[in-house]
Amino acid sequence: MTKIALFGATGTIGTRVLHEALRRGHEVTAVVRDPAKLPGSGSGAGAGAVVRGDVLDPASVGEAVAGHDVVVSAFGPGPGNPAVLVTAARSLIGGVRSLGADAPAPRVVIVGGAGSLRTPGGPRVWDQPGVPAPVLALMHAHGDALDYLRTVPVEEVRWTCLSPAAQIAPGERTGTYRLGLDDLVVDDEGLSRISTEDFAVALVDEIERDAHAGRRFTVAH
Repeated sequence: MTKIALFGATGTIGTRVLHEALRRGHEVTAVVRDPAKLPGSGSGAGAGAVVRGDVLDPASVGEAVAGHDVVVSAFGPGPGNPAVLVTAARSLIGGVRSLGADAPAPRVVIVGGAGSLRTPGGPRVWDQPGVPAPVLALMHAHGDALDYLRTVPVEEVRWTCLSPAAQIAPGERTGTYRLGLDDLVVDDEGLSRISTEDFAVALVDEIERDAHAGRRFTVAH
């Protein structure tokens, strides 16, 4: 059993990660700004523990993640400024660093974006024509957050970033997926897609296997 602190537990991906981790018997603490937004919180009946915390505040992060083995961020900016993704990444790393060397530092697993992945033709996803401006801004914010993570020595904080396929949406949990690193994973028709349920499977698999420390990787059907 792994003790997991999860930011973004009320979002589309975060809720799937929460349920997937709990169904495998892990101990999950959902860290949220408003605990009332997580139905069943504190019941202990499949909801996990819930604490108040702010992913954008390193001091709050440090307090919330102390004593955990892994910190997961499925935080998304919503309709707000996508640049807060970089703030969140810095805050997560800063919060973990603030714990000092007296206890083992938790690993950090961050949900990234697909925009910076290379397509089979060579350009990155965000270089494809026709990407709407708001989506492009979100893609580049995820890319900036990844660029920051790559400056963090894995010996200091054992971090991993998991990027989804080009298309991700709620769907079936098949328990299967294909892996890639910095290249978009596509099927025989040239499509890149995954359900949020299988994305959560891959993320919890990474929690259990610790196979991509200091790396970004991606998954698709």
